[in-house]
Amino acid sequence: MTTTTPLVDPRVIALAHYAARAVLENVLARHGVTFQQSVTLRLAATADGPVERERIVDGVAGALKNDAAEAQAVIDQLITAELLAPVEGAGVRITDAGRELYTRTAGETAPFTARIYAGIPEEDLAVAGRVLGLITERANAELNTLTQQTALTK
Repeated sequence: MTTTTPLVDPRVIALAHYAARAVLENVLARHGVTFQQSVTLRLAATADGPVERERIVDGVAGALKNDAAEAQAVIDQLITAELLAPVEGAGVRITDAGRELYTRTAGETAPFTARIYAGIPEEDLAVAGRVLGLITERANAELNTLTQQTALTK
């Protein structure tokens, strides 16, 4: 029996995304962290020092396609959990506990990621990266158009 390689389409992309996300969420759940909190914490963890709250909100909303209020709520959750801390002005910084959590979850996820990507030729990963980047760019443009159209009809 022969199998054919599926063409990339929305279903194939979604299946890959949700399979990988389920692995990550399994790790995060052991630490009582949600996917949204992890995305938010990562933005603070990878920054060089404190980050303007609006920059994190924009990053989370842009990545997860949720609204600013939802992203603000996640920042507040992380502040309450003492994983982020407010700084003078409108910024936040990652706390030692937040950095330790981020480092631990990233470390626990790394072996899974390595096994998932193992054996895939670099050229294939480069092609997939280009294709997915283009799809993301076009989907974001379509979403912006839809958002503008929705705003005009309100």
